Amino acid sequence: MKREFKKNDDSKSPGEAMERVVEVNRCAKVVKGGRRFSFSALVVVGDRNGQVGFALGKARENADAIRKATEMARRGMIKVTMNERTLPHEVIGRCGASRVMLKPASKGTGVIAGGGARAVLDLAGVRDVLAKSLGASSALNVVKATMDGLQQLRSREEIAALRQ
Repeated sequence: MKREFKKNDDSKSPGEAMERVVEVNRCAKVVKGGRRFSFSALVVVGDRNGQVGFALGKARENADAIRKATEMARRGMIKVTMNERTLPHEVIGRCGASRVMLKPASKGTGVIAGGGARAVLDLAGVRDVLAKSLGASSALNVVKATMDGLQQLRSREEIAALRQ
């Protein structure tokens, strides 16, 4: 049950964080009286200006799971190193059996990525990038692998400072 939709993307100002629900999972526990359902929601939050975070929220109600995930994602946002509209260099992010390759792209290319990787890159503010999901396609692991790749990025100035 994979769903991806935007929430309040158009009405927000550029400095304000936006959220995107990448996946909602329903789990059933069979008890004496029948089935008890619980939900887990994977949410990505970003300000489209270099900051992005994600979280997995779990609750008995769908809306509560999304709310919990959004709050946790806002607390765990990271700063993304960018070179104007794209990435400074190629990188491969890993999580479990999932790998995500991120490549800088020329101006006007757009975000060429699928699923969870697209949500993360869009909300991080990356405008031109090529991404390929390799290995396992679990939404949570793809999002984690994309975040891992973004954390590995270094600018020219940071690398030059390390070499001195």
